[in-house]
Amino acid sequence: MTQNCRHPLTWVPSLYLAMGLPNVMVGVVAAIIYKNLGISNEDIALYTSQMYLPWVLKPLWAPLLEAFRSKRFWVISMEFTMAAGLGLVALCLPLEGFFKLSLAFFWIVGFASATQDTCADGVFMTTVSKTDQARYSGLQGMCWNMGAVVASGLFVSLTGYLHNHMGMSWVQCWVIVVSMAAAAMALFGLWHVRVLPPGSPSALHGQGLSGSITATREVWFTFFQKPQIWMMLAVIFFYRFGEGFIEKFGPLFLLDGRATGGLGLDNEALGHINGTVGTLAFIAGAFLGGFFVARRTLPRSFFTLALVLNIPHLTYFYLSQSMPTDTVWVATIIAIEKFGFGMGSVGHMLYMMQQIAPGPFRMAHYAMATGVMALTKWGTGTVSGLLWNAVDHHYVSFFGWVLIFSIPPVVLAWLAPFPHDHEEAAEFHGEAAPAGGH
Repeated sequence: MTQNCRHPLTWVPSLYLAMGLPNVMVGVVAAIIYKNLGISNEDIALYTSQMYLPWVLKPLWAPLLEAFRSKRFWVISMEFTMAAGLGLVALCLPLEGFFKLSLAFFWIVGFASATQDTCADGVFMTTVSKTDQARYSGLQGMCWNMGAVVASGLFVSLTGYLHNHMGMSWVQCWVIVVSMAAAAMALFGLWHVRVLPPGSPSALHGQGLSGSITATREVWFTFFQKPQIWMMLAVIFFYRFGEGFIEKFGPLFLLDGRATGGLGLDNEALGHINGTVGTLAFIAGAFLGGFFVARRTLPRSFFTLALVLNIPHLTYFYLSQSMPTDTVWVATIIAIEKFGFGMGSVGHMLYMMQQIAPGPFRMAHYAMATGVMALTKWGTGTVSGLLWNAVDHHYVSFFGWVLIFSIPPVVLAWLAPFPHDHEEAAEFHGEAAPAGGH
């Protein structure tokens, strides 16, 4: 059987697992590592937020990849690059200057992950028929988020077990677990050498650097020619604005001691609550959101989905005020917030796909839209450390500001333009949005 004939079930699940795991290792788990190793909240927020920059900047180099080699080549080479990068993170953690070194290696992993995201979505969209894209869209999202469960759930819980029950230091725990993540990425790379199809070559293939640079200019020019593009970019930038602060400081709040205003959870509890339970709630919300949009259409459901995403930010404000000690109750409250995030995120992804991406450069324009989404993560993560200092390290005040920051997304969702009518958007509705956490 040739590679092009391989059934999607042999490579779609592993492809999206291999996308979700490194994304969450860089975006979430790195902050937990540094928290355990004694880095301050301010430094964690500032420096780990810079690791979102590869996802922000990927539209700059994504079109250049089309001219050289196959999409399969870039996916596999980036998976081995991530395996090496995570291995180097593990090796440097015991060193005195581990913070700067590990940040540099995490940044390399982020660059490779952002490149892999673009090319893996390209493999999927150019290999699988539109009918099968719709058929496997749920599997896509589930597998991406299962990668997140492994990284922020199982891996974090394992470090807590090794620390609490095996007596290992945090450095030893994280060396083992990050090494496991590196080995997983290497195994994904080896598996995809065997099963991953090449994807269809683009019109730029073989045109060299000059041809791809010319096409890149056209991609950017046509993007900003789209009707009402600046308002649409404002919508997607602010849609998850409040969520960006929670994503960065939520785990730190759960880990911080009760004397400093946190809930004092250990890594085992955090892994179960914020990783496993939270991610499963996210998946459930995402499936319900997809069903809701399918029944009502995106223009009629978009404002509701924005409310569903932003109103549950009250949960962290409640937790910071009530300071519950019952772990089951904390898990329930976190699950409510993650469920809302999952359901609301469907509107975000489909708005980018149906209203911004349509046109001759659909894949590139979608990547540019997701770059703006990553810009939100970068901006809110960077500012969150400054806000944390401005409120004198007081979590109730911090999450109170998050509630204020959650108002503009709802207002913009109400005003959001829909330049593509329902019939035109329906052509794209059957296509699978790249899985939830990009």
